[in-house]
This record gives sequence, C-alpha cells and structure tokens, in this order.
Amino acid sequence: MTWRLGDLTVNRIGFGAMRLPQVGAALSPNARPRDREQAIEVLRTAVELGVNHIDTAAFYFSATRSANELINSALSPYPDDLVIVTKVGPSRTPQGEWLPLATPPQLRGQVEENLRQLGRDHLDVVNLRISGLDDVSEHFEQLAALQQEGVIRHLGLSNVRPHHLDQAQRIAPVVCVQNSFGLGHHPEQDDFLGVCGERNIAFVPFFALAGANKEAGTSAEDDEVTEIAARHDASPAQVRLAWTLARGPHVLVIPGTGDPEHLRQNIAAGELRLTPEELTRLDALHLNGV
Repeated sequence: MTWRLGDLTVNRIGFGAMRLPQVGAALSPNARPRDREQAIEVLRTAVELGVNHIDTAAFYFSATRSANELINSALSPYPDDLVIVTKVGPSRTPQGEWLPLATPPQLRGQVEENLRQLGRDHLDVVNLRISGLDDVSEHFEQLAALQQEGVIRHLGLSNVRPHHLDQAQRIAPVVCVQNSFGLGHHPEQDDFLGVCGERNIAFVPFFALAGANKEAGTSAEDDEVTEIAARHDASPAQVRLAWTLARGPHVLVIPGTGDPEHLRQNIAAGELRLTPEELTRLDALHLNGV
C-alpha cells in the first residue's frame, strides 16, 4: 500500500513524531521527557519495519527532547527512500508556551530551523499549518518561493478547510492535506477527504487514534469497535487504523507512539482487512460520533 507525494513514494502507514519527545500528553509544557534510548529505538524500529514517511515539526519538543533532533540522531544518514514531512506556522517558546501564528516573513526562519535540527539541505514536504487564518495566500506564497529556491521539495496544508486548498492550489501544487480526522471524529471531514481524492492529493489524518482526546491520547473504547477487533484477533486501535485506510487509497495514517510494541501493532494494521459488513457498521458509528 503506497501513495505518491509528488515524486516521492511513501507507504500508507507512516509515523507521527508528536508523542516521541515526552511521556503522556503531547505538547504540554510540564510533560515528562521520554527516555532518549527508547525514542531512538522506536524510530529505528519503525524504519526497519518499512516506515518511510515520518511526520514531525520543530515545535514537537519537551524540556530536554526534540522530535527533530531525535530523528536526526536515530536515522541520519537518512535512507534514500525516507520522506520526512514537517510543518510550519505554529511555534512555542523554549518553555513550551504557544506563540502567535507566524507571519509570512517568519516562515523562512521556521523552515531553516527545521533544516538545522534535521541536518538536511532541503525538506521533503512542508505543510503550512494554520489556526484562525481565513486566507492562506500570503503564507503559501512564501513557501512556494522557498520551493523555487530548492529548499523545499513539495508543499502541503494542515488544519485547513476546502477554500484554503483552493487558495493554495492557485499558487503552487499541493501534495497533501493533514487534518484532524478519525473514526467518529470530525465526520464532517468526509466530503473534504473525497475532494482530496478527486484531486489526487493525499489526505493525512492526525488524531486517527486519539480522536476527540487529541494530545491526551486514546481513552475508553466503543463496544462495537472492541467486538470487531476481537473477531480479527486485533486491537481496537488496529481496527480504527484499518477503517481509516479503507476510506480511500489516497488516505495515509501517521500514528505516533513511544512504545515499540504499539509501533509494531500500528504497522500490522495495514494487513487487517475489514469485511464490507464491518465497514458499514463502523461507518454508522462514525456518522454518529464514537
């Protein structure tokens, strides 16, 4: 199961680095840093198991751990087929407090910070992640200029609505849209997911497992999901990932974990085939919210 981000081929199950720098809730200023060797083991195991799409950001860090630095330490020199996707727009103080969304001129500095932390001379894919921005044109033009300079290979969007995609595509090609989505989480995204498929753009859900719990992680599971999981001798998380992948060949998943066993389970979800009847039941749960 693969998809192409521009001229880059990735396996549809990737790895999200948001949870890597800390234990517990992600992006919390008070989070306990994860054991460094464990984080490095998870990254190396992911690549050994075939993951070639890692999602990260310079603002993924805890008091003593940086996702980008961990990726650099664990995987550099990077495999030729490894695609590292990062995002710009948000930023945090060294103490972990959020700063206002970057202005268009500030995006160059954020791109250069990712380059430095990752030890790269270019970035494979950069997503413009927005918050409260109705028109992305000026921001996207800045990234398109960096793409023309050869600093960025491909461009994407994160946390956006359909009209943002229209604005961006008038400026430069968009290879992926990364939005919050999962089983029972934001079913209103279904139409947008379909639009991306029609335009040959990858749709990359974040929080595909955590859903409405977001940075806090997963919580109690729905009985029907648990029952379907038991039928396949699988975990509920694997069912959620399999359902998400079944939404279309352009849908990629980037589950994150700091646990090597959970990592193996997430990757194995790519082999789980849900029956049409099970997919119908899960679709109903999705529309009702679970």
